Order: sequence, then C-alpha cells, then structure tokens
Amino acid sequence: MKSVKIIGTGSYAPSKIVTNSDLSKIVDTNDEWISSRTGIRERRITTGEDTSVLSTKAALEAIKNANIDPLDIDLIVVGTASPDKFIPSTACLVQAEIGAENATCFDISAACTGFIYALNIGTQFIKTGQCKTALVIGAEVLSKIVDWSDRSTCVLFGDGAGAAILQSSHDENGILSIYTGSDGRNAAEFLGCSAVPVRNPFIKSAEKQESLVTMNGKDIFRFGTKIIPKCIEEVFKEQDCTIEDIKYIVPHQANMRIIDSAAKRLEIDSDKFYMNLDRYGNTSAASIPLALNEMARNGLLHRGDKIILVGFGGGLTFGAALIEWMID
Repeated sequence: MKSVKIIGTGSYAPSKIVTNSDLSKIVDTNDEWISSRTGIRERRITTGEDTSVLSTKAALEAIKNANIDPLDIDLIVVGTASPDKFIPSTACLVQAEIGAENATCFDISAACTGFIYALNIGTQFIKTGQCKTALVIGAEVLSKIVDWSDRSTCVLFGDGAGAAILQSSHDENGILSIYTGSDGRNAAEFLGCSAVPVRNPFIKSAEKQESLVTMNGKDIFRFGTKIIPKCIEEVFKEQDCTIEDIKYIVPHQANMRIIDSAAKRLEIDSDKFYMNLDRYGNTSAASIPLALNEMARNGLLHRGDKIILVGFGGGLTFGAALIEWMID
C-alpha cells in the first residue's frame, strides 16, 4: 500500500478584524469577559467573500507551496459546515476557480473535525490507488450562521480557510496514523445549526427557521477535555513513538480552557499545543489547517518533526492524525 505525505499547505483569513471591544458594541459583553473565558481577543470576519472564495485562496497558496500544477490534482475534499450553497458543492466551485479539471470533488460535513475527516479521506484515496494527488480543505464563513444577538456564541467564532496538498510516496511515510470517530447520541443538544425544515404542498407548512448556531458550552467543554486525550492515545497505537516524541500538537482552536484541561489530563505542558485562537477565534473546520500553515509559514516545522492534529466538534465528531513533516 502506498505511503502519503503532505507536500504543501495554504491558508486564508479575511482582512477585517473584529475585536472583543467591537463586539461589546452589539452585545452585552466586554474584552475581559470574553478573553478570560475563551482566550479569544479578536477574530476575522468576511465582508462579502463566501466559503468557496476563502477555500480557493487557501488552495492556491497550497498549490504554490507544493509546486504542482492544478491539473495534477485528482481529488478535492472540502470540510465545511457553512457552504456557499447546498448545490453545487464548495469543492466543485473551488475546482472551477483553480482549474483542477481532472479532480473528483465533494464536500463533507463534520463540523470542527472536518479537516481531519477530509485528510483521512484523501489519505485513503491515495493509499488505495484511487488518486495520486489530493487537495483537502477546511473552510468556514461562520459569520453568516452565528446568532449575533447571543453573547454566549457570537464571541467565539471567526471566518477562515486552510488547505493541504497530499501526494503518494514510495519512500516517505508522512501520515503515520489517523483516527476518527463519531457519537450521534444527543448530538443536537451539544451543538447544532438548523437546516431547511421539511416543507412541501402535502403537509402543513412549518414556520420559517433561521439557520443559526446553538451550543451547550458546558457539555462541549466536558466532551473536549476527554476526547482530545482519547484521540491522541488512539493515533499512538501500533506506532513506535510517544507523546515525548511530539514537537507540537495542533488542536482545533475552540477554547483555551479546554486545551489547558486536556494538557493536564495528558500530563504535559500546554505549551506543546500550538495556539492562534487569540487572533482567529474558533473557525471550526478551518482552525487546524489555518494553524498548520501558519506554523509552516513561520518556520516552526522541519523535516522529521512529528506532530499531531486533533479535532472535535458537532455531530459529535472527533479525530486525530499523527504526522511526520516531510517538507524541507
């Protein structure tokens, strides 16, 4: 079976910065209240660019960094909970914009674990010989589905996109292990966003529903602090390495308190977790690849470094990837 490695990454965040002080003008909150409870100080919000636009810009940077032709890409998978449209998929819109006419394209919905799921799908397609080069993306425009009157949720989220190019390799195994899982029991009580209600000429029409994010913060906190260590434990199975061999853990950027609690459970310093939550907020499926590309861009990753990507989110969904960095 073929090996798979990441050969390039990219990311994009809108230029508009919304600070905690800015939010205090539209809801009853303040900078101290938000930052002390979440670790977030600002986030990026689009002023018109939709999810496919953010995805395309992240993809183009990844393609450039990987030094490939878009025609080389034969699979595009986008993880998103906030697509431009139900049809066509965001992946198809990206395909058209970047000129990857040889690619099979589709979206997946796994909320904040979307990039891990997309990474797993791309990896399995390559390992089984279904494709040679995959573009996997995590992207969100959460600002269009956030309830801006709810101070408990609107302070958390931001917009952004991140991408990675995966390629088959006969001599270097960059993606060492991936673990994913789901738990649909009581899922809507944890985190949800309504879709189009059932409505047709043969039933009594339902009232129009707004598609806005709802969340039970306490339940998500408890879930996150338990599932992060679980996912990390799973990717170490049958691997000749331990947590001491890991240079960075790149988590879904949800809440600093969750990360601190997970670090205590793992008995490691929270500094091992790479965080940019303070500057971007929770960007759901975009958070992990956005952070990963920031690390690569800033020279924090070197060939041979072992890192773990770990995410959790609505569904409930969760997963992790153990990766050896193969980019010089």
